[in-house]
Amino acid sequence: MDHVRGAPAHPQTQGKIERYHRTMKNVIKLDNYFSLGQLEQSMDTFVEYYNHKRYHESINNLTPADVFYGRSQRILNRRKRVKTKTLRDRKKQNQKLNVN
Repeated sequence: MDHVRGAPAHPQTQGKIERYHRTMKNVIKLDNYFSLGQLEQSMDTFVEYYNHKRYHESINNLTPADVFYGRSQRILNRRKRVKTKTLRDRKKQNQKLNVN
């Protein structure tokens, strides 16, 4: 018998999927569903949100879709440019205030 899921002797790897399931259950169980179709629709909506809209701190506040499709570096570079520009603009504004 071969080990199929996770890494042998590494229970941390199972924690990620367990956390995902707990997050999904916390959202899905808030409503009452009267048909299987409603439950499936709610789960599809959650998966769409989780993969394409929710930022994950563990992957540099990116969505899993951004990382999967290779957009992560472009997004991080854009954030860095915006941060640099913002800091430069703030410094100019503070210098103007200090001169007057």
